[in-house]
Amino acid sequence: METRDYLRILKDEIHSTVFATVDEDGLPVTRVIDIMLVDEDSLYFITAKGKEFYRQLMNQRYVAVSGMTGGEGSMEKKAVSVRGRVANMGGCLLDQVFAENPYMAEIYPTRESRRALEVFRLYEGRGEYFDLSAKPIIRRSFRLGEVDGPGQQQEGYHITADCDGCGLCLSQCPQNCIDSSRTPYKIQAEHCLHCGNCVEICPRGAARGGVK
Repeated sequence: METRDYLRILKDEIHSTVFATVDEDGLPVTRVIDIMLVDEDSLYFITAKGKEFYRQLMNQRYVAVSGMTGGEGSMEKKAVSVRGRVANMGGCLLDQVFAENPYMAEIYPTRESRRALEVFRLYEGRGEYFDLSAKPIIRRSFRLGEVDGPGQQQEGYHITADCDGCGLCLSQCPQNCIDSSRTPYKIQAEHCLHCGNCVEICPRGAARGGVK
């Protein structure tokens, strides 16, 4: 799967997502926002110019987005999260937004009422796909555009050359995603839960988490 595939899941299978920004006091704020459009490596959403969300977007130019598909239980769901820079596109894509999301016409029925709306593009950042329906679980990272700057480092767990192959970590991994066929061991990142058990149990400090 490529970036566009994860973004299409976010738009078509999830659609209503949770957006996080920071208010003027530095406190986190969340709200539910629909994903209106996606392309190869960007997603698009709208908001009204009178909202506090709009002011936060204009001031910070950065947002975090998360959403989860429906399903009968947690083990049938997929989640997509994205964080990155946003740009104000004005009203240039509003006609396309309303064409692809006709329900919006019930909220803003006239062209005059739609003057309050502007389109934002999330165009540069990192994302993560998490599939609980797969066995073992699947976790994959992806990028949007040219990634640089704070908050854009790739996080994960890995094992360094200090590993002596003692095997203690193997019994602690809930997804059995540590390859012990050679030393140093290797964590299969696409199945890792980021639980941190390997870090806690490793007597040599070879298992490490955080930014790689």
